Amino acid sequence: MIVRYISKNEFLDAFNIRKGNFSDNGLMALYDYLDDFYSEADKPYELDVIEICCSFTEYDNLQDFNKDYNREYENIDEIVDDTEIIRIDDKRFIIANF
Repeated sequence: MIVRYISKNEFLDAFNIRKGNFSDNGLMALYDYLDDFYSEADKPYELDVIEICCSFTEYDNLQDFNKDYNREYENIDEIVDDTEIIRIDDKRFIIANF
């Protein structure tokens, strides 16, 4: 569906069929990130749950990320040179896959 604005509840509801890709807190952080991004772009966008699930990955910690990407980052801030980081809390974060 092409929308100019979608509420956080509508966004969360759209992910009900894809449980397991993101935590509830991760989805809220992802919504805020996408909402800011598209608000700044000031253009409509299409909510595509499958594409979002393929484009972003949530990690519980830096060790899991390093394992998936075969990297040896010492802190989350080092990842910023490679991709977008959406922080969830002190340890958990979402990246734009690369």
